[in-house]
Amino acid sequence: MKRWLPFVKSQPTVAVVRLNGMIASGNRRGALNDAGTAQTIERAFSRGKPDAVALVINSPGGSPVQSSLIAARIRRLAKEKGVKVYAFTEDVAASGGYWLACAGDEIWIDPSSVVGSIGVISASFGLHDFIARHGVERRVHTSGRSKSMLDPFRPENPDDVERLKGWQEQIHETFIDYVKDRRGSRLAEDPDMFTGNIWIGKKAVEVGLADGVGHVVPKMKEIFGDKVKLQAYGPKRGLLSRFGMTMAEDAIAAIEERGAYARFGL
Repeated sequence: MKRWLPFVKSQPTVAVVRLNGMIASGNRRGALNDAGTAQTIERAFSRGKPDAVALVINSPGGSPVQSSLIAARIRRLAKEKGVKVYAFTEDVAASGGYWLACAGDEIWIDPSSVVGSIGVISASFGLHDFIARHGVERRVHTSGRSKSMLDPFRPENPDDVERLKGWQEQIHETFIDYVKDRRGSRLAEDPDMFTGNIWIGKKAVEVGLADGVGHVVPKMKEIFGDKVKLQAYGPKRGLLSRFGMTMAEDAIAAIEERGAYARFGL
């Protein structure tokens, strides 16, 4: 009621949005993507006219497209609503996770947070020797010479690899341009900045990937006062999720996510 009475001063409110997990398209449980986070992010910026939005990020990355879409939505709403965005990282904000962090006007990290990994990666397996050893014949028919490129059941083709690297370079350039645009003059002239390297805690602050060490509650109280109200927003869980019932694909997704975090020693 106070917020509707101009002569009554209301307590400042900060909407808190948690972005946790791998970034991937689709409907698998726990994955971050634009479709799955859209409603939460829209509500955080719109409900009750918050004084700021705080993003709490813990992600090893994933899809560059979904990272871009989520970050673009955050920036669009920040501009439309005139709301400042603060990003706080937990264990890791690397690769696409750092892309999300850059949606914040300021980035605050834990002393042990893993930050950076500004690069592009593609990983698969070569299984042609395996199927040959077991007498399996691969039969693929296409109407285009590039339709079966990077087939894991065929020997690696240097032309396919070269083509893949060209695509990766384009995505990498887009990532670099975004980080430069968002961080600006705060970035240091470090030769390893865009090589996929990572930084921990204060080192990330020194090279300009973060603005300082700080956690969401004390930092928001420092900025908005001890009476600031933190309003958490998150996706609604379905009935099966609430009872801990998952499908086999969720188990596979969990293994993939575990592997992604393991790349950073977590």
